[in-house]
Amino acid sequence: MATTRDHQIVETATEARQGERGPSVLALLTVSTGLAVLILGVVWFVFFRT
Repeated sequence: MATTRDHQIVETATEARQGERGPSVLALLTVSTGLAVLILGVVWFVFFRT
């Protein structure tokens, strides 16, 4: 567990490397992937439709 010393947070190397995984990360990934698919679909429709 992170401790504080002289108003600084002190963490071990493992604690410092850990990322946060949660619903906000999943929502960001889902929205960004959907937006990328939508943009690529519009580009294909405008430029490559015959």
